[in-house]
Amino acid sequence: MSALYPAVDPHRSGHFDATGGHRIYFEVSGNPVGRPVLFLHGGPGSSTRPDHRRYFDPACYRIVLFDQRGCGRSTPAGGTANNTTAHLIGDIEQLRLLLGVDRWVLFGGSWGSTLALAYAQTYPDRVTHLILRGIFLASHGELDWYFDGLRQFVPAAREALYAATPGVPWLQLVRAYDAALRHPDPAVQVQAATRWNAFESAVMSIGEAPVAESPAGAVAEETGLVRARVQVHYLTHDCFFRPGELLDGVARIAHLPGILLQGAMDFVCPPVTAFEVARRWPSARLSMIAAAKHAASHPHLESALVAAADSLRDQLVSRGTVAVVA
Repeated sequence: MSALYPAVDPHRSGHFDATGGHRIYFEVSGNPVGRPVLFLHGGPGSSTRPDHRRYFDPACYRIVLFDQRGCGRSTPAGGTANNTTAHLIGDIEQLRLLLGVDRWVLFGGSWGSTLALAYAQTYPDRVTHLILRGIFLASHGELDWYFDGLRQFVPAAREALYAATPGVPWLQLVRAYDAALRHPDPAVQVQAATRWNAFESAVMSIGEAPVAESPAGAVAEETGLVRARVQVHYLTHDCFFRPGELLDGVARIAHLPGILLQGAMDFVCPPVTAFEVARRWPSARLSMIAAAKHAASHPHLESALVAAADSLRDQLVSRGTVAVVA
């Protein structure tokens, strides 16, 4: 049985015009006067889904989702021009003002945790709490592990990833993929995206029985291409962070309450990163979820995420700081 709340539909959705020619999709569901919570999706390059609304009690929370630049229903799809972490932080702030939110809860996993930390460190006065999963700081140490260390677990998938550029350092590999994903021949783009996404799928599936793949349709192919293009764009530029920037910046949010949930068997974002963040964040509580890996859909991790949002809800209700609707 899923721990998620029943499906809920948005009561407001649309696009807003952002800088650099981007139009950002957003939606709002749940309690219109409840505590605002912003869901930040992963990637970079992924998108929001209806199930992302279901981590939160809709009677308590005003649930806000948006698709980041180049992602999902935001346009242009796969657009990388004027698409940096600073732009995403600006979009979040523009959305906050559009919705009339004073301060909100940030909820994000993987790249969503990265963006949540970046926004909170930029606008700490606009954040009340953070609930983060699978912490990723976009450091070279993490990427060394992803591209080189994981060879020990998925050698065939890693060899396939490097097939066109064997033996090169991972940053050179990423730049080669960036060029391939911009190639004038669409077939070259699709082939590169397929290899790129296949490696991540292999890492996510470590320790699991292989699943037969169904033929990819046009929609899946385009989604995979968009995702790869945006993700590679960010990795080519170190996700637009200086070395150590996010970890050093934890001091700016040390006073904010945080809940850090980490799969103890997460191969994509290893637990050591969450451990290092928690050591610098006295107001945060780190919980290692036994047997859970990276995917938020793992039953224990999914339950922990819902429980974290429910725990905050109970605090808000007991203090009388949120209106609950039937």
